[in-house]
Amino acid sequence: MPHPALIVIPARLASTRLPDKPLADICGAPMIVQVFRRAVEAEIGPVLVAADGEEIARVVRAAGGEAVVTDPDLPSGSDRIAAALRLYDPDGQYGVIVNLQGDLPTIDPASVRASLAPLADAKVDIATLAARILREEERTDANVVKLVGAPLGPTRQRALYFTRATAPWGEGDLFHHIGLYAYRRAALEKFVALPPSALEKREKLEQLRALEAGMRIDVEIVDAVPLGVDAPHDLERARAILKDFSK
Repeated sequence: MPHPALIVIPARLASTRLPDKPLADICGAPMIVQVFRRAVEAEIGPVLVAADGEEIARVVRAAGGEAVVTDPDLPSGSDRIAAALRLYDPDGQYGVIVNLQGDLPTIDPASVRASLAPLADAKVDIATLAARILREEERTDANVVKLVGAPLGPTRQRALYFTRATAPWGEGDLFHHIGLYAYRRAALEKFVALPPSALEKREKLEQLRALEAGMRIDVEIVDAVPLGVDAPHDLERARAILKDFSK
């Protein structure tokens, strides 16, 4: 990579479906610690947790990690990582910032590493991930965000759009977007300074703000979608996955 990378994991206690989600126990450790471990295993650079309060920061530090406390009222994870970056790295040492969501305890560290590959092209502002949709029901599920992209190679696409609809139309693969982003630092700063865009508000997809502003997002295609923990039944699935993985 042309610049050192820093992984930042935004985490907040407020969750309507799963209260205190980052602190939920998964195989003997809080979920935020499990995500921190996957990030460390990616071996692409330091890992920082951007917490919304001292409760999360304490458990991360107790596990040997680094954490900073940000304003709990920040509107999004992107705003939280930008705020954490200003506290942790005011001199701009890190030129690439990976935003790893704090509810992905089963993410493959290889996928985290793969997110950096598109940034080898200097024209790319933001890189992200997607995987082929294999389950028929996911093709029409509005909770599964689809990538509409222009192929650049067997594992790379340039994002043209992201949508909750079934798209693109016609025969062929559909791709499930994975909400992990690798930003050039200047791109992150530009992004969080932009107001929410029309399509972002309509689709409820933050990444559309970047596309509407003319920023380039390239997508690395990986093999699997990590489990996002949003509800109690997801928590049980994550525990089963990591329990089997540790055997």
